Amino acid sequence: MKSQSESYRKAGVDITSGYRAVELMKEHVARTMVFGNTAPVGGFGGLFQPDLTGMKEPVLVSGTDGVGTKLRLAVLMDKHDTIGVDCVAMCVNDILCVGAKPLFFLDYIACGKNVPEQIAEIVSGVADGCVQSECALIGGETAEMPGFYPEDEYDLAGFAVGIVDKSKVIDIEKVTAGDVIIGLSSSGIHSNGYSLVRKVFDVENADLSVRPEELGGKTLGEALLAPTKIYVKPVLALMNEIEPHAIMHITGGGFYENVPRAIPDGRCARIHKDQIDTPAIFRLLAKEGDIPERDMYNTYNMGVGMTVVVAKEDAPRALEILAEAGEKAMVIGEIVDGEDKVELV
Repeated sequence: MKSQSESYRKAGVDITSGYRAVELMKEHVARTMVFGNTAPVGGFGGLFQPDLTGMKEPVLVSGTDGVGTKLRLAVLMDKHDTIGVDCVAMCVNDILCVGAKPLFFLDYIACGKNVPEQIAEIVSGVADGCVQSECALIGGETAEMPGFYPEDEYDLAGFAVGIVDKSKVIDIEKVTAGDVIIGLSSSGIHSNGYSLVRKVFDVENADLSVRPEELGGKTLGEALLAPTKIYVKPVLALMNEIEPHAIMHITGGGFYENVPRAIPDGRCARIHKDQIDTPAIFRLLAKEGDIPERDMYNTYNMGVGMTVVVAKEDAPRALEILAEAGEKAMVIGEIVDGEDKVELV
């Protein structure tokens, strides 16, 4: 590559670093190319050829998100190889809630200074997330923005596109009294509520290598940076055999904001808190921040990153399928008649 600009470099943008970053990330992108890519990295557009076999009315489903201020933990710990998983997870878990299988993903990284090795490390995590989701990383953008971002900071966002046959789009109007609510375990805090996390633990000044007794040997930093779980494979396995009446991704706003999004009028999701296996990091967070229980459930997933509503007669087999897929799942409630949409008891 002969392209270079000394004037642009003096302004803070080194385009040769950009080319180097692309070269370093190619090996990570290549790991996802079994999922439908039809063009090499570095072109002007990402191509994807979907398999429409057996679909009568294919519908594309899209979702976009970022990682939020969890990125600050990655910067403070100088660990950038998992934050990409979070970005993919936030997008693919959302489109999964309407029954869609993820097809491809694109990322966007904006930084104060393009350090090729760091950018490649971020993309390695994005590729890991795509492999977990069985979707292709078909493109992205890295923008070096000196004077806008500090040299050691960056932002990460992305979007996913999936597909579902129109007849299999999840219809929440099928949610009825007597249905069972199954909770799929989370890996921890995932990617929401980190402004509060950062305040409670004073992460800018804290020793993130400490090992609080409550965390069973993990460092505080490890617990806080644990990547968001991706639920694509187990939920798709479930949908191959059982028709979910609703799926909810428990993200920012916790149970009180996310559950009602998939509950029709006249129905209420009654969730039993004592049936949720809550990771220790949430108890430590609540204790250190003196956070009321109501606020915890209105901010965090509390150990349940996704919920699936199924007919009562389908619940035993649903739990079997999820277990066979390696997913820790538990019955955490039921659907009842009511106008509140969600009730935690």
